[in-house]
Amino acid sequence: MSTAASRYPRTVPETPPAVVVDDLNKVFRIPKDQVHTFKERALHPFRRTSYRHFQALEGISFSVPRGEFLGIVGRNGSGKSTLLKCLAGIYRPDSGRIFVDGRLSTFIELGVGFNPDLAALDNVVINGVMLGLTPSQARERYERILDFSELHDFQELKLKNYSSGMQVRLAFSVAIQVDADVMLIDEVLAVGDAAFQQKCFDVFGRLRDEGKTIMFVTHDMGSVIRFCDRAILLEQGRIRQIGDVHDISNEYLEMNFSRDEEPQQAAVAMADDPPADGKAPVAAPPRTRFGDGKAEIVEAWVENEHGEPSRTVRQGRPCRLVVRAHVHEPLENPIFGVTFEDTERHPLFATNSLTVTERTGAFAPGEVVEFSAAFENAFAPGRIYATPALAHGGGGVKWIDRMERSVSFISTGVESHGGLVNLPHDFAWTKTPATGSPAR
Repeated sequence: MSTAASRYPRTVPETPPAVVVDDLNKVFRIPKDQVHTFKERALHPFRRTSYRHFQALEGISFSVPRGEFLGIVGRNGSGKSTLLKCLAGIYRPDSGRIFVDGRLSTFIELGVGFNPDLAALDNVVINGVMLGLTPSQARERYERILDFSELHDFQELKLKNYSSGMQVRLAFSVAIQVDADVMLIDEVLAVGDAAFQQKCFDVFGRLRDEGKTIMFVTHDMGSVIRFCDRAILLEQGRIRQIGDVHDISNEYLEMNFSRDEEPQQAAVAMADDPPADGKAPVAAPPRTRFGDGKAEIVEAWVENEHGEPSRTVRQGRPCRLVVRAHVHEPLENPIFGVTFEDTERHPLFATNSLTVTERTGAFAPGEVVEFSAAFENAFAPGRIYATPALAHGGGGVKWIDRMERSVSFISTGVESHGGLVNLPHDFAWTKTPATGSPAR
């Protein structure tokens, strides 16, 4: 099963660490005024260039036991690739120490050294030598490389006639032939089509089982859960968290989704009064509102399992949508309801008061009604929109107040298998023993 690594984590042997990083710092000097032409340089030969400093890594310290598969995650610009390039010797740290025990192989810039005017064999030899193989070892493994890359039919073509995907497949196939103790991998599981990606997954599963020490940079939390023993979360060049892969994955997703959240506000266009009881509803414009106005939705918010207003809800955790409305005219047995949709406006789940009773009672002007829908979050990761509504009972649908997609929250988690929801379920299979020779 794909989640075996997370359900049954490996016990990494107690041996001296394969990688140690101690107080690593890296600063880039970025020129404020760049000279682009020789004419500019000639006209202003004594102009001084000023710089600003960008702290890419600050105070990074950790160790990786031999045989551990360590995930490194973080938003763009957090320092993930810079860290790997420092470990690989591509960048020189400004301060701090790096210790790597064993032969190192990098999957950072696949295809470095490829010559577009040469065919597959020559490029395999060049790239293999750059990764630490001897020319004879590269030639000896050439057939295995072609088998894995599935490029036998194109081996006589010059590389410039390959598609970008074919070039990356060839480079990846060369890289996995290097016998390394420590492997640095930067976002290379997205190469090729679905079938080739599965072959890549199989390779990393095998390397993991062989006890290779692997440091893996990715934005794919599913891969982190699937392969990694631990993970590091970087933010603005610093370690924000290190430890359990599930905790890191959820924290990463919440960081990403909260970055572009709308300001918290009541889920209407809006009453002058501030939200009551300190509630902080989450709203998502644009809104469409319609109804006869005999009651008015004035607040709506999402609560997490602790009963706290929240912008995010983790998969599999209890949550509750709460709606508060003011009654302006007498109502008899109104219907309260809510519909949940994804960003593509696919309806995911709907419920209303008719599921529990046909009669909600009489409401007088000035009264406040609060209704809610509580459930376990089974939505796939992403933004979820809710449409709260009140309607008159009886035949047909006559809206009192309906606020289209007026509340939103983020469903966070790593379980996404292509569906709109992830329902709790069991998956099983059986095998029937062979009873004899198959019919011919």
